[in-house]
Amino acid sequence: MRWPFLTALAAVLIVMDQYVKWLVETHLPFQQAIDVVPFFSLYRTWNQGIAFSMLWGLNDLALIAITLAITAFVVWLASRTPVDKTSARIGFALIVAGAIGNLIDRIVFGHVVDYILFHTQTWAFAVFNLADAFISVGAALIILQELLDWYRSRGSQGRPNPD
Repeated sequence: MRWPFLTALAAVLIVMDQYVKWLVETHLPFQQAIDVVPFFSLYRTWNQGIAFSMLWGLNDLALIAITLAITAFVVWLASRTPVDKTSARIGFALIVAGAIGNLIDRIVFGHVVDYILFHTQTWAFAVFNLADAFISVGAALIILQELLDWYRSRGSQGRPNPD
């Protein structure tokens, strides 16, 4: 995957994320669960920290700086990843899109808009958003690429003759 495609992919994902967040902010009540199916609800809330509310209590400028530093590091990693590592490069684009989507919220609102809630009657996962899902899927794609590369390298080393 070449840079123009990855940049366009990230841009489209950022626009999708921001559009969905706009819909959530303008159409969902604040901190009231709207059940979609028994284990999934829409639940509009605001995250004052970063992933899973970690670093809650840091000021916005510090959170913005951390996000920018991590995003720059991910772009640097992507730039060092060979073009033929398609899964990894798409994964990096997803991570950057998710980070920028949440960064926009932090800069504009001073918090990140979250709205996806998976739960049972006795358990609930942290509320998250589409940008967070992009980051998670992106990380999974990078790990998948590493596992595939490792598996292929094992096969190319040859196996000992059982005789």
